[in-house]
Formats: sequence, structure tokens, C-alpha cells
Amino acid sequence: MKDVCDELKIEIIAIETDKDHTHLFLNALPTFSPADIMAKIKGVTSKKLREEFKHLAHLPSLWTRSYFVSTAGNISSETIKRYVEQQKTRG
Repeated sequence: MKDVCDELKIEIIAIETDKDHTHLFLNALPTFSPADIMAKIKGVTSKKLREEFKHLAHLPSLWTRSYFVSTAGNISSETIKRYVEQQKTRG
């Protein structure tokens, strides 16, 4: 994922994964839409995972087409970063 983001000049501020989803806090220029960013990340990570784990090759897709995107708005970047980082430790 870092390689994809580096290529697109997207800063990964925070990342946390769970069993069935990933939280990303990204800083991107407005030249890419959130849909473009997620399509690229999901496409590249799917390809890499299928290359590394051959048993995944037969699956029609690894990721769903869904995702949630929100802007920071009136919340500080530190608050969002802390939220993402705490996802692994909750419940």
C-alpha cells in the first residue's frame, strides 16, 4: 500500500487493519477522487496478495467495491489519527 500511495503522492497518516476491514487516514491532493484512490489501492493490493498467496488466485475478488470516505471538517488531524490507531485496541 505504501508503494501505491508513494506513486500517487498520497501521505499515509494512519493505518489500522482488522479481520475484515482497514482504516486509512490519507492526505491526498484533489487531483484524484476518493473513488480513484480506492480503486488503485484495492487493485494493487489484490494483485500483490494473489501473487504472494496462491490460494487466493481462484477468488473472483478480494475486496468489495464499497468504502467509506469522509473529510476532516472541523475535527483535527490528530483526533482522526488517534481514532484510526485505536481501532485495533477496541472491543
